[in-house]
Amino acid sequence: MPTRKIAKTKTKAKTKKAAPKKSATKAGGKTTAKKTKAAVKKNNPKGQYYYFFSVGKADGDSSMRDLLGGKGANLAEMCRAKIPVPPGFTISTDVCHLYYDNGMTVPQAVDADLEKYVKMVEKAAGKTFGDPADPLLFSVRSGSKFSMPGMMDTILNLGLNDEAVEGLARKTGNLRFALDNYRRFIAMFGNVVLGLDKDIFENVITKRKEDRRIKQDSSLQVNDLKEIVKKFKSIVKRKCGEPFPDDPYQQLRLARDAVFRSWNTPRAITYRRLNDIPSDLGTAVNIQMMVYGNMGNTSGTGVGFTRNPATGDKEFYGEYLINAQGEDVVAGVRTPQPIAQLKKEMPAAYKKLKDITTRLEKHYREIQDFEFTIQENELFMLQTRNGKRTVQAAIKIAVDMVKEKLITKVEALGRIEPAQIDQLLHPSIDPSTKYDVIAKGLPASPGAASGKVYFTAEDVVKQGPKKASILVREETNPDDIEGMNVAVGILTARGGMTSHAAVVARGMGKCCVSGADAARVNVKKKQFQVGKLVIKEGEVITLNGSTGEIIIGTVSTVEPELSGEFSEFMSWADEVKVLKVRTNADTPADAVKAIKFGAEGIGLCRTEHMFFAEDRIPIVQEMILADSIEEREMALAKLLSFQKKDFKAIFNAMEGFPVTIRTLDPPLHEFLPHKSDVEAKIEALDKKSDEYEEDLAHLSKVLRRIEELAETNPMLGHRGCRLGILYPEITEMQVKAIIMAACDLIKDKKKIFPEIMIPLVGHVNEFKHQKEVVERIARGVIGKSKSRQMEFMIGTMIEIPRAALTADEIAAEAEFFSFGTNDLTQMTMGFSRDDAGKFLGHYVESGILPHDPFVSIDQDGVGQLIKIGKEKGRAARRDLKIGICGEHGGDPASIAFCHEIGLDYVSCSPFRVPIARLAAAQAALRDKKTARKKK
Repeated sequence: MPTRKIAKTKTKAKTKKAAPKKSATKAGGKTTAKKTKAAVKKNNPKGQYYYFFSVGKADGDSSMRDLLGGKGANLAEMCRAKIPVPPGFTISTDVCHLYYDNGMTVPQAVDADLEKYVKMVEKAAGKTFGDPADPLLFSVRSGSKFSMPGMMDTILNLGLNDEAVEGLARKTGNLRFALDNYRRFIAMFGNVVLGLDKDIFENVITKRKEDRRIKQDSSLQVNDLKEIVKKFKSIVKRKCGEPFPDDPYQQLRLARDAVFRSWNTPRAITYRRLNDIPSDLGTAVNIQMMVYGNMGNTSGTGVGFTRNPATGDKEFYGEYLINAQGEDVVAGVRTPQPIAQLKKEMPAAYKKLKDITTRLEKHYREIQDFEFTIQENELFMLQTRNGKRTVQAAIKIAVDMVKEKLITKVEALGRIEPAQIDQLLHPSIDPSTKYDVIAKGLPASPGAASGKVYFTAEDVVKQGPKKASILVREETNPDDIEGMNVAVGILTARGGMTSHAAVVARGMGKCCVSGADAARVNVKKKQFQVGKLVIKEGEVITLNGSTGEIIIGTVSTVEPELSGEFSEFMSWADEVKVLKVRTNADTPADAVKAIKFGAEGIGLCRTEHMFFAEDRIPIVQEMILADSIEEREMALAKLLSFQKKDFKAIFNAMEGFPVTIRTLDPPLHEFLPHKSDVEAKIEALDKKSDEYEEDLAHLSKVLRRIEELAETNPMLGHRGCRLGILYPEITEMQVKAIIMAACDLIKDKKKIFPEIMIPLVGHVNEFKHQKEVVERIARGVIGKSKSRQMEFMIGTMIEIPRAALTADEIAAEAEFFSFGTNDLTQMTMGFSRDDAGKFLGHYVESGILPHDPFVSIDQDGVGQLIKIGKEKGRAARRDLKIGICGEHGGDPASIAFCHEIGLDYVSCSPFRVPIARLAAAQAALRDKKTARKKK
């Protein structure tokens, strides 16, 4: 933080002219001129920028969070309810906008009213700001619309100077108390307002305590504090070139401006980005009379919650300190006492606090996080806000409050962010554990896992599932599937949120950190390096897939527990949602897991994942290397029994629900070994005897086929329906396996609903070709099995822009559409989903894009293609079933979009099914509210 010069003005700040700057409104980013003066005037026609509050009287209320911030709005509301709150006033967020619009200066006309509102507080307090005999002191705090705990700045004890300290000491009869407040004020002001490192001040205190051989700040005596104050002031003069300001109004204006500046500190910007808080909201400034918890053993301060924020239990929860200021509780300078102890130490204050906070919870109908100070046995409430809590606690509290008739089921459903539910379904880092983060990547798949690092899938498989291994790769490919399946976690240096590693890991429910470009992976040396730190094969790391953190060593984790409240809560979501929620599942285990989480069918079963099993990949390669249709069909015949067995198990797990199976999609070269590996084997065998001629001939054939299948851009090459058109026998085998499996189960009187999906269709004639193959083979199998009740559907995956634009032609032939939003995004935006991670983060941080389009649907571009495809498709076939099956199916914003445009279902990985269920319910509830407003 750069050191700031102390402003010369002692009363009114000068107005500086500056050209307004422009900046995109987005979550997180830096605020410049978000609102022009004209916009502020339009929103605030009366020109009121200050809002007074005192017990029984307030200019604002809890509905004014946009103007007053959450803290200011709640202070006003508490005053209206006659709760004991120290008097003060709030400077609105409009002034923050004007401050940035006016060259980082509050306009003179607005600044002029500051002293008027100070006088109102003086009248309510019975004290005068700047009075050396009995000074009124202020706390100056930030307050944005959304709670950002600890992210912005606070200054306490403002108004003190050498004269006021003497007056405060005489008035209270406690010189130590006055000096303690003064040293706190200088340090806080020096750090927050003047930009000095707080450690400079802390080092002075630490040295003094060491010299005196004491441990606690509370043990410092009057002479110690006098010396500390003297040294603090000397530091300010030396570092800033000017004495510490002693004019109270100068202090107040400088502090106000510092709070406005704190809206744009790196930590505040990061917090907004991580929590999707818009950067154009600005912060209010709350100026409030100081009350003191450090006036002796009849005073204290604390923080608390009306319920346990970790478990949700209905218990009074919090901590306090006797003879302390609020910062002491959170700073850990002294060990706080549990709030239950206050009942013994100050029973009257405790009873009043319990009564007030119970009233506040009933008023706000939400768990409250409160701050209080007791000054000489008199209780003051400094803040209340909706409490942040774990998702486990949030669900329990919501369910309990419905039963207590405080809120409705509809309100309860709105209390939980869908993405939070992820924390319930995976192991998580034990919050009480300290650990060392060495690097950070993308949080590609949530959960946490510790294990020994290995750099090839083969090495992970050798360790076996009983030994915890983490697969570390530059990037994964389909060949790594066995290793990924055995590993407890996956780390890649490259790739984005929808890379191969990310998608597969989410489907498996394994934690994954992708795109960790700080980790330089060296497979040959079997190590990765972060800076100078080298992690070698067999060494242990921990991955936090929920945050993207890479941690050295083993870190303890907490296993998820799904409570009865969770099931009850999710049943309420199912009662109101309109969208069906399916899952992307390729194995029976995934299907069973998804059913447990509430899936209503499979929206995408990727048949290629079945081919990578150790006992199947040689047969697949035999099929690829075939020199004739006959040879290819012989290999496919071997695969048929495997495929039938797979489909039968999946259908069985999903009995009664539809199962959408995609025919083979990836290019064939993905099933062959890497060219360099084959060349290395040929080179090694060349040096050996003639007995290896047969092996050499086979490897040479493999190498030729690799070269024949090589493509410059495989994602746009020979894949999807194009494979089935050139090699219809592949589609024939897969359809035969699907229908035979279904017929077998139908004979056992099971309800099976297969949906066969043709991928990568761009032209209706491609679909017609594959549809003919499907119908011909299916009719033949059904005829032989005599399964009269057998029904199936044929549809397509819409993932090429042309398919969306000609959806009416395709819908005349297809019975359902499933938008493959991963590829549709890639092709529409021209972004490689495996490579775009190199710049998409910068795009989002810079405001070029509002979010990563592979995480949340680009509604203005890709979304319009989906909308066009849906409208054209339904125009041609009214009963056309339409859903999405990309990873967007688990993103709440994308789910809301799918609901809005009228799709039938979304499909996502098993562990995101509960998220999708809640997001679908919230979208339906918003839709009903919108409809009511329109009426």
